[in-house]
Amino acid sequence: MIEYNKVALAEGKILPIMEQFYTIQGEGFYSGNAAYFIRLGGCDVGCHWCDVKESWDAALHPLTKVESIVDQAASIANLAVITGGEPLMYNLDYLTLKLKEAGLQTNIETSGAYEMSGDFDWVCLSPKKAKLPTSSAYKAANELKIIIYNKHDFIFAEEQAEKVNENALLLLQTEWSKKEEMMPLIIEYVKKNPKWKISLQTHKFLDIP
Repeated sequence: MIEYNKVALAEGKILPIMEQFYTIQGEGFYSGNAAYFIRLGGCDVGCHWCDVKESWDAALHPLTKVESIVDQAASIANLAVITGGEPLMYNLDYLTLKLKEAGLQTNIETSGAYEMSGDFDWVCLSPKKAKLPTSSAYKAANELKIIIYNKHDFIFAEEQAEKVNENALLLLQTEWSKKEEMMPLIIEYVKKNPKWKISLQTHKFLDIP
């Protein structure tokens, strides 16, 4: 069984699932859309302000067959968002194949710290300073979402904007605990640099899980 799990995990046919839920996408380009979230366990990026640190240890989350994941998603939704943790720690080719076969749109939220896998309709790239994205992630990004925790993050944002493809949507989003301090700065920054847009965590304002 252990050997089977290793092979199946490497092939992406089973994945450590922290949680699955149907909700409203709260941030980024797809904000306001109904979406089925598939949150994978496991992350080694280690953001100190992460609001799902319980996702970091993959061993805490049950290995689940992709078919079971897809069946649940397809029974209720037409848009699936793969998130984490850091979902690109895993081979996502099989998961996205099965989701698409079931008629679902596939989106991903990732730091881009690992090479791209999977067939995605929309890639939200949110780079982290501790482990920068791969070139494949920069190339694949449909939106670049930078979390603003302090003033230096504006410099980081511009550095990252130079690396993504020219069609990527550029978004700035305050880290939630810093919203009172940083939102006024983000507003002024976007007014001076209109290539950027503001992303809000509307699900938190609306108290949507």
